[in-house]
Amino acid sequence: MCGHRFTTFERSGEAVPVVEKRSGQRELFDREKVASGVRAACKNRPVEQDQLDSLVDAVEELARRSGAEVTSERLGIAVLEQLRDLDEVAYLRFASVYKGFVDAGDFAREVGLLTKQTAPKARGGRAARGGRRDGERDGDAG
Repeated sequence: MCGHRFTTFERSGEAVPVVEKRSGQRELFDREKVASGVRAACKNRPVEQDQLDSLVDAVEELARRSGAEVTSERLGIAVLEQLRDLDEVAYLRFASVYKGFVDAGDFAREVGLLTKQTAPKARGGRAARGGRRDGERDGDAG
């Protein structure tokens, strides 16, 4: 006997989905692999452990709902969608690895996409300024 104790946890007795990677290789879904990537992206960010657990739970649920097989692309996109709502810096960190950023331009493009998707639409025009033109005061003719 080696003196080491190993414990495995089964999750609700369901079959573990197979993940098809971009290379064509297939491997069993690994919850800890997802959790490790998310933890790395969220390191030193104001993200609580229960938030990380919920994110990983959601990705795992997606994998199981997908049937016997799911693509790594689908799982990666699911992680990105969850991180976008959780922490934008963690989103960018994860995206840089997942999407294989090679230079600052890749970050700049992703920041542009991120802010475009999350920023509220600006309310402009005369109606947003009470019907007045810039610099116009009450009583001024238009």
